[in-house]
Amino acid sequence: MTDTPKQIAKKVNKYAFSGGRATIEEHREKGADLEVDIPYQYLNFFMEDDEKLAEIGQKYGSGEMLSGEVKKELITILQEIVKGHQERRAKVTDEVVREFMSVRDMNIFKK
Repeated sequence: MTDTPKQIAKKVNKYAFSGGRATIEEHREKGADLEVDIPYQYLNFFMEDDEKLAEIGQKYGSGEMLSGEVKKELITILQEIVKGHQERRAKVTDEVVREFMSVRDMNIFKK
């Protein structure tokens, strides 16, 4: 959660196993194997737009979309998530942590 946008892109492009085929020609003919494609699986979890996800799945599975395009979608989403986390984390001060960790009455058993 501390990676820069550039580091996120590099990691996804380098390490995220693709379900795409060995060549562009083969990929265009057979399409991607969505069951083993890690970037697509991550999109299933992180993408909030179900219609766009279905469109990506259809296009990628049919060979119309390439693995680099799917990775680009994932990178954009992950960069936004991490940026938001980093911004919120920067607002946490020692005082906020002390308050959060302090012993206090939670009033969970009172009626």
